[in-house]
Amino acid sequence: MSFSDVRLKEEERVALLYRYERSLWEKGYFLVAGVDEAGRGPLAGPVAAAAVVFSGEVFIEGLNDSKKLTSRRRELLAEEIKAKALAWNVVFVSEDYIDRCNILEASREAMRRAVRGLPVKPHHVLVDGPNIPALSFPQTALVKGDTLSASIAAASILAKVARDHYMEELHARYPYYGFDRHKGYPTSQHLQALQEKGPCPCHRRSFAPVKKLLPGR
Repeated sequence: MSFSDVRLKEEERVALLYRYERSLWEKGYFLVAGVDEAGRGPLAGPVAAAAVVFSGEVFIEGLNDSKKLTSRRRELLAEEIKAKALAWNVVFVSEDYIDRCNILEASREAMRRAVRGLPVKPHHVLVDGPNIPALSFPQTALVKGDTLSASIAAASILAKVARDHYMEELHARYPYYGFDRHKGYPTSQHLQALQEKGPCPCHRRSFAPVKKLLPGR
């Protein structure tokens, strides 16, 4: 396959990711936001969410679900997304909020804040997963939306990259746990560090592996 054939195939793949946005644009919803979150599973750190609005079918080579990309590729794509998007926003919801309200509600709140904080008011929102309660914009829920929508895929990349950076900053404060490697997820190395050192202030107290190590448990 020639380079031009590969390029054409990639352009067709990315164009297919705009099918939901294109359908909404044709109905008059010109500002379509995609929203996604990152960090529901970790034992430490906040949950992040991002919202992205494209002004048209912007070609970004390699745009995909963040989980299917290498760390380096996500970093490069995040910069391109920020440069080419009409608008974008990234927010964090803290460990304290997660512990008070549960991770599902914290994820929803992060996505609400990401959409509400956009510098433009979206006409419609494409959501990865179920609808977001109490969101005052029309919305469409897409199961595995980060593989179906360009805007959601872009949001998934921004949220993942921002959260990874946050966890690297936490590593500088709490190097014992290895947050720079596992980003707070329950790897064997992380669980061993928890057993040996106990939780630090950024651990989620409501998550079972952390909760069982708290004083008085």
